[in-house]
Order: sequence, then C-alpha cells, then structure tokens
Amino acid sequence: MMIPLLSPAFGQQSAAASFTDPAQIDHAVMRFTGANIGDIGGARLPADRRLRLARCASPLVTSWHGRVGQTVRVECPDAGGWRIFVATRSAPSPAQEAKPVKVIKRGDPVTVAVRGRGFSVQQSGEAMGNGAVGDWIAVRTARKQEPVRARIVRPGYAVIPVQ
Repeated sequence: MMIPLLSPAFGQQSAAASFTDPAQIDHAVMRFTGANIGDIGGARLPADRRLRLARCASPLVTSWHGRVGQTVRVECPDAGGWRIFVATRSAPSPAQEAKPVKVIKRGDPVTVAVRGRGFSVQQSGEAMGNGAVGDWIAVRTARKQEPVRARIVRPGYAVIPVQ
C-alpha cells in the first residue's frame, strides 16, 4: 500500500485554511471606517500577519469601541468566536495643528536682558531671525558685534539667562 506524501505547500495551505486571514480584518475595518489603512479615519497599521485567529464562517462584525473614531472592534460572531481591537488614525486636534505664532520677526527691535542671581542688565538690539515665545533667536546688540542668542519671553523682549 502506498501512502501519499504531503507536500509542504499542501500542509501550509490546510493550516492557513483553519485561520482567519488578517487581510479579511483589514477589509472589514476599511469597509466600516470608509478609509484606507494609514489614512485619517482608517486603521493605523494593517492587521499583524502573524495573527492565528480561528477561521470565521460568518461575516466579521465591526463596531466602534470606546471613543468613536479611535478604535474599531472586530469580532467573529461564531460560537467560540474571537474579538480584536484595531487602533485608527484620528485627525489631529486643533491644538496639535496650531503652529506657534511668531512674535518677533527679523529686523524687529528687541530688548535683550541678561539675567543672573541678583542682577539684570538690559540693552536694545535687533532680531536676526523670526521666533515664537520660547524660541531661541540671534540678536545683534551693536552694529559691529557678533549676534548673541537669547530666548524670546514676549513680543519685543528676549532673555539671556546666566547661571
């Protein structure tokens, strides 16, 4: 009696058939969110191809989990089914999109203060670049001197801290 040998490819196919293809999860999330992977509103990343979830005979069920727009719940409704959560890429909030307002522009007059323990000295100068509050910019205090670096505290005022 001759026993048929199974090829490695055949064994892999039968093993793969007993698991849900992660691409099915990706497609379910794309249909649910209406956005592609990596796009705003879609899954942040594709489902991990190493997932070994039991094969699901029924269509996958999707719903929002937690705050709408952050996580999609994907589940297999079969008896003994499974559920996973897929993070989505939400739109940046207005606070994240807001760029710092440049309060000093190149050529603006600037008061530069040198501050240390127990003293403060101020001098007028000219901004050599643009900057927002908290930025470090170059300031020229005299025509022939090298510019100094100072931190912008408010419009028209920058500080050089001394330790």
